[in-house]
Formats: sequence, structure tokens, C-alpha cells
Amino acid sequence: MRNWLEYIPFICIATLVRALPRTTALNLGGRLGQLARLLQKRRAAIARENMQRALPELSAEEVATAIRKMFRHMGICFVDMLRLDKYRGQRDLERYFCISGEENLHDALALGRGCIILTGHIGFWEAGTFFLPQAGVKFEVVAKPMRNPLVDAFFARMRQTSGTSLINSRKGARGILKSLQNNHVVGLLLDQHLKGPGCLAVPFFGRPAHTTTIITQMATRYRIPIIPAFSYRRANNTYECSYEKMFFLEGDLSEANLVANTTLLNQKLEQGIRRDISQWFWLHRRWRSCCSA
Repeated sequence: MRNWLEYIPFICIATLVRALPRTTALNLGGRLGQLARLLQKRRAAIARENMQRALPELSAEEVATAIRKMFRHMGICFVDMLRLDKYRGQRDLERYFCISGEENLHDALALGRGCIILTGHIGFWEAGTFFLPQAGVKFEVVAKPMRNPLVDAFFARMRQTSGTSLINSRKGARGILKSLQNNHVVGLLLDQHLKGPGCLAVPFFGRPAHTTTIITQMATRYRIPIIPAFSYRRANNTYECSYEKMFFLEGDLSEANLVANTTLLNQKLEQGIRRDISQWFWLHRRWRSCCSA
């Protein structure tokens, strides 16, 4: 019953924005994001604290401006996620997405070991579920199932419309390895708090943040190329998407090397966030106490 009570207002909003023209829908999303900042004061406070501690060089006014932009951006991205299946074909690819560095992806796949796309909740992180399959790439995304199975099923349909496949994060390692062995591209978002076996507290914006080592272990053991990739939203609601040059993780699987290589991955994400701090999900409690769950 709780799932349905959550799903009914969700699907009503989704039905509305899916019926509107794209520009109108995204403008509505921006307004919903602005409203969320006013209503979700606790989340706004988390975002402010995260940004102040991660970027102490910013003034209070700069932080406040970035947070306002972030809430608007997140509202737009939320609406665009509800409309993912509206993107179709080469025409939409050329109209809404400017993609650079494709040669870096082809170079990585030419090695025959698959490729890991390293990204996070930066810009419009769902964009790749459309444009990668459009380029003929076998693309699979590691996703954590949502608590509400009805909402989860909706977003699964959106992501798979263009040909992207999903890997359940609860069975992540086995599914990732199988995809890489088939020379597929696997997308992973590394910027969420995870704690438990296979996780380490390593620096992220200069503070310890619990981070999974699955990518580190797999990429080190099997010499898998890693490509940082980000999709930033422009002011006109088109997207600038880029694949950076591939790199490899060196060394063995000792704890010291796991820490060093996982820190390197966090540094790559940090660089992506710093390009536009208003397009990262500062609402998440990324830096939880090492003693908390």
C-alpha cells in the first residue's frame, strides 16, 4: 500500500511532464527544483554544509548561489529522466547532444577487454543510456534498485528504451566481469556513500569518504581501461558530453595500493565536479562519519 501511495503522485507528475513539449517540461522541472529548495530545508542544509566543507575557498554568497542553481538543475534533470524514452534516433542525438572524445572509447574497446565508464551524479548522468547505444556500443549500467519497486520499474524502462542494459548492484561484481569479458562498456557511478566489505574510507575533496573498491580490484586485476565521462547540461538544455582518455590502474591488490588507486578514482570524479559545482548532487550525505552506518 505504501508503494502505491508513493507511486500514484509520482506517475501523475510523470504523465504530465511527458505530455508537455520538451522546453515547457524542462522549465517546469526547474521550477519544481526551486520549490524543492524551499520545502526541503534539511536537504538544503546538507548541501550547504557539504559544499562549504568541500570548497572552503567559496564565500557564503557563492555557496548560496551554487545551491540555488543546483536545485534548479536537479529539477530539470529529474524531468528529463521521466522523458528519457522521448529521445530517439540520430536527429535527437545531433539536436540535443554534443559529444567529444569518441575516439578514446573506440581505442579502449579495441583492446578487447571491455571498458569501465567512470562517472557520478554529475550533469545529466542518465544521458549515456541514450547516446551510447545510438553509437552502436553495448552499454550496461550498474544500478541500485530503488526501494519502491513500482518507481524502480518505471526508471528501468526509461533506461532500457534505447538499448542500455542494467546490472543489479547487489550482484555487481559478477555481472560487471561478464560484461567486460564480452567487450561491453560498463557505466558506474562512484560518488555514493557505501560501507561494508569491499569499501574503504579514502579522500574525496580532502575528507575521508567510504568508497567501493570493486572497480579498483577488477580494473587492476584484469587491466581494464577506465574512461572518465561526464555530460554537462548547457543553459539551453542541450548536453555537452565527453569521454576522456583511458587510463589503467597500476600495482597489486595490497591494501595500500587499493587505497592509492581508489583515491585516484575519487580524484577523477572531483575534477569532473569542479568543472561545474552546481551540477553535482550535493544533497547526498557523502561524508558520513567513519563510525556511522
